[in-house]
Amino acid sequence: MFSPLNTKIGLFLAIRQIRRSSKWTTSLIIFVMILTFLNLVVVSGVLVGLIQGAVDGRRAYYTSDVIISSLNNKSYIENSPNVISILKSLPQVENVSARYMQSATIEANYKTKTNANDKPNIAGTNIAGIDPIAEDKITGISKFMVEGSFLEPGDYDQIVLGAFLDKKYLPIDNPGFSALNNVFPGTKVRITVNGIQHEVTVKGILKSKVDETSMRAFMVDTQFRNMIGRNDYNVSEIVAKLKPGADPIVVRDLLIESGVDKVAKVQTYADAEPKFIKDMIDTFALLGNLLSSIGLVVASITIFIVIFINAITRRKFIGILKGIGISGEAIEISYIFQSIFYAFTGSIVGLLVVYIVLEPALRAHPIDFPFSDGIMVAPLAGTLLRMGLLIVATLIAGYIPARMIVRKNTLDSILGRK
Repeated sequence: MFSPLNTKIGLFLAIRQIRRSSKWTTSLIIFVMILTFLNLVVVSGVLVGLIQGAVDGRRAYYTSDVIISSLNNKSYIENSPNVISILKSLPQVENVSARYMQSATIEANYKTKTNANDKPNIAGTNIAGIDPIAEDKITGISKFMVEGSFLEPGDYDQIVLGAFLDKKYLPIDNPGFSALNNVFPGTKVRITVNGIQHEVTVKGILKSKVDETSMRAFMVDTQFRNMIGRNDYNVSEIVAKLKPGADPIVVRDLLIESGVDKVAKVQTYADAEPKFIKDMIDTFALLGNLLSSIGLVVASITIFIVIFINAITRRKFIGILKGIGISGEAIEISYIFQSIFYAFTGSIVGLLVVYIVLEPALRAHPIDFPFSDGIMVAPLAGTLLRMGLLIVATLIAGYIPARMIVRKNTLDSILGRK
């Protein structure tokens, strides 16, 4: 351990050295520390935020805060009206939307088909029967329309297609995935549900970065319920948006205590996340940490070189200090304080940039990735840990060259001999 006296002397020498050093040199070193800190935080934060944007998108535009879905061996939620009543009775719940789901095929251009042997213009999908107003209150689905307009309560014999059902928005040729050609608002299409065919008109096409939404088609629930013979009002999915500050876990547990889990799967938005998304978050966090580590090494080398050159150029002065009785330990401590000053100052400025500029800016204007609106995830605890790592690495990088020079013979240092 360093003695208190040497620590005080080292601090005095460090302050004196920083005050007398070139402002440009000091600014440049601090700038390097700022960039290193941002590299440690921002790279990992953006990579994780890319996936977090997808998670937030699924929560906002598909699952909402709580989702209740049919059991694996059922196609609907038994006694759905009672489940909906229980959900609406909870004080934490703000809005509820119920969805009738049924697999179907959609065929286009069947009236202009001239050869029975021609490949049909057909796509398989799930059709969701929804209350347009209730659904839009929760997921804001109407804002994703890229052609035409969204459904209204009285829109019978009309359908809205997800963009992945239209080759114009998903131009891939895959035998395992089919999409429709030449469909647009006003096109007549034929849907086949439970072996029954029905002709409807395409009212619009919506494109969302949530796959579950873009791969579905949507119809008004009152008509679709009759088409699939669901006169018992049993739905396939129920989503609930909670009031601000309400905990989805508390609502989930209340529903389970009410026995809803016996007829349906009750999940929070986090429970309903696909495993591959959770794995991607972990993978991207690891990748971000690896890339950030490179920046940490570069910063350490930079500080090592700066302190080493500084100590060499001041070798004669160091020798004089030792000659007049100042211990080598105090001189080493002075360089440690200088290193801490550079790292701490750069980190503080970096913190301000992250939390005052970058994070709010990316939340207000997310990065437009094809599958998510990318944000930056920078939890304060993790950021402070990275700040500590930067300061420790810089401290070590500053101490080693100072110790190398200070350990030189005092007379050799004063006379400039090797």
